[in-house]
Amino acid sequence: INAAAYTAVDLAERDPETADRVNHHAVRVLAESCAAAGARLVHVSTDYVFDGRAHRPYRIDDATNPLSVYGRSKRDGEVAALRASSDALVVRTAWLYAAHGRNFMHTMIRLMRERDEVRVVADQIGTPTTARGLAQALWALGVCGASGIHHWTDAGVASWYDFAVAIREEAAAAGLG
Repeated sequence: INAAAYTAVDLAERDPETADRVNHHAVRVLAESCAAAGARLVHVSTDYVFDGRAHRPYRIDDATNPLSVYGRSKRDGEVAALRASSDALVVRTAWLYAAHGRNFMHTMIRLMRERDEVRVVADQIGTPTTARGLAQALWALGVCGASGIHHWTDAGVASWYDFAVAIREEAAAAGLG
């Protein structure tokens, strides 16, 4: 399971070579190595392969149209994985967060501790997805032998603002804020 990625979306614009090496070329090498060894690559990708203009959830067969270096590098990684092996599994997800690592939830908790006021956009809508939920989905898809492209997020939708409000409420209830 390849969950490694260059995920610094803004930095990728200034360093496209690194983003491409990690999100595209390294995935190609992994996929080719897996194919040569008779193993199947399960690769985590992103909704950034789309342009965000749809007014409905994206389907697996929707055309990709990444608007950023990060999105293009992830799309190219998907293509490389699927070209290397018909058994490859690509799972696109979105707004991933977890108890550990760098993610929106940790950033919001830190900022809410440091500042009296935190401003968060309300015009971007998505589906916050737990790393645990994604891991369970990856395992289930792998066990049943799924291949090709699949989409997985948790249920529901929220704006970044809605998500930040929920984080504040949950952090306060847990004594973290």
